[in-house]
Amino acid sequence: MLIDTAHGDQLQKILQRAESGSPCTMRELALEFDLSPSRLQHLFKERTGARLGQWLAELRLQRAAHLLAESNMSVKEVAYAVGYRHTSSFVRAFERVFQQAPGRFQRQMLNKRVFS
Repeated sequence: MLIDTAHGDQLQKILQRAESGSPCTMRELALEFDLSPSRLQHLFKERTGARLGQWLAELRLQRAAHLLAESNMSVKEVAYAVGYRHTSSFVRAFERVFQQAPGRFQRQMLNKRVFS
């Protein structure tokens, strides 16, 4: 049971690191916590029932939506801020999750702020 608790503590630290706001990849998390990427994925899936890569991607896009809604950053700036190297990849991922382009989402959020 000691090993189980140790892995739980380690996973908690991994989750806190991922949710800290600075972009991170699965490989970076694995290196930081001295785990292989496959061991990290297994541990995450075992404890949460979710896939780590998918969870990290969703977390990045939620941060992006918040930045688009609450800041005056451009779509390109937001893409880089949440860890995308290519704006086009960010736009495709954002559209898959939010069913609209990030620029349109940002304009809608701006209109809500202006008219609220």
